[in-house]
Amino acid sequence: MSKILAFRNDRMGEFLLTIPALRALHETFGERITLVVDDYLRDLARCVEGVDEVLCWRNEKHSLRQIWNFSKSLQRRFNIAVVFNPSREAHLISFLARIPLRVGYDRKWGFLLNRKIPDRKDLGIKHEVEYNLELVGLIGAKTENKSLKIEIPPDKLREAQEMLQSQGILDDSYIVIHPFASYPPKQWPLERFLEVIKDTSVKINIVVIGGKENIFYREQFKNLSRQKQVAVLIGKTDLLQLAGILSGAKCLISNDSGPVHLASAVGTRCIVLFDNSVPSRSPRRWSPWGEGHIVIQKPDIRQITVEEVHTALKSFLE
Repeated sequence: MSKILAFRNDRMGEFLLTIPALRALHETFGERITLVVDDYLRDLARCVEGVDEVLCWRNEKHSLRQIWNFSKSLQRRFNIAVVFNPSREAHLISFLARIPLRVGYDRKWGFLLNRKIPDRKDLGIKHEVEYNLELVGLIGAKTENKSLKIEIPPDKLREAQEMLQSQGILDDSYIVIHPFASYPPKQWPLERFLEVIKDTSVKINIVVIGGKENIFYREQFKNLSRQKQVAVLIGKTDLLQLAGILSGAKCLISNDSGPVHLASAVGTRCIVLFDNSVPSRSPRRWSPWGEGHIVIQKPDIRQITVEEVHTALKSFLE
C-alpha cells in the first residue's frame, strides 16, 4: 500500500511539471505514490512511473461533509502528504487524515502543515520543475532523472494513429499547432496562426488541436491550404489520444499552455510563444522542460511576428 500522498489537482501543465518531484519521492523513500488529481487528469496520472493509485478531488469548493468524508477515507494509510498546489482544502484534508508528515507551502492555512517553505513562485526566479523539486527536497527527496517522461498505453497510441489517418494524415510527417491559451495576454493573435498554416513555403501536414471550449473556432481552420493536409481535431481527443498525436509530430507550435508540457513529456520539441512581461508567467518558470525547444518571447506577445515563427519552424524541418 502506498504511504505517500501527493496533491496536484489543478491544471494539466502544472501536474506534468511535478513528475520529477514525484519520481524523487518514489526513489528516495522506496514507496509507490497515491496521487490526488482533478477528474480530467485521472488517466494521464496513471501514466506516471511510480504511481500506485489515483484519487480524484475536483478543483472546486467542497462542503465540510465532503472534506471530512474524504479525509476519513485516507486515515491510517499514509506517512507523508505533499501538497504541491496550496489550498485550504488540501491542507485540511492532510491534517484531518492524521498524516504524520505534511509538506507544502506556508500559505492558505499553512499552519496545518509541519514541513513548509515560503511560496515565492510568483517571483519566477526558477522553473516550476525546480520549485517542485525544492519542495520535496525539504524532506530529503531527490533524483538524478528530472525528465517529464510518461508512458502512453499502446491502445491510445493506436487510437491516435487511426484518428490521424481518418483525417488524411497517413504518415509521421506532420506538425501540431495549438493556437489557444487560457489567459488573453498569453494568446498570440489567432489570425497569425492562420497565416502560419497557410504559408506555402512550408509543405508539411498540420494538425490543429484544442479543447472542447475551443470548438467554436473549428471552421476557421478548415480549407486553409491545398498544398498540405490540415486536420482539425479541436475538441475531438482525450488527453492520452492527444499525447499519442503529439508523440509522432515533428514539433508543436503553441502559446504557453498545457499541451506544451504534454509534448515535452512524450519527447516532442516545441516552439512556444511567450509574453514575458510578468515574472510569474515568464518562460523562466514555464518554458518547455528539456533540450531542443525554441522559446520566442516579447513583453507583449503581439510583438512576435509570423516571420519569427516561420524561421523557427524551418530550423526544425531542415
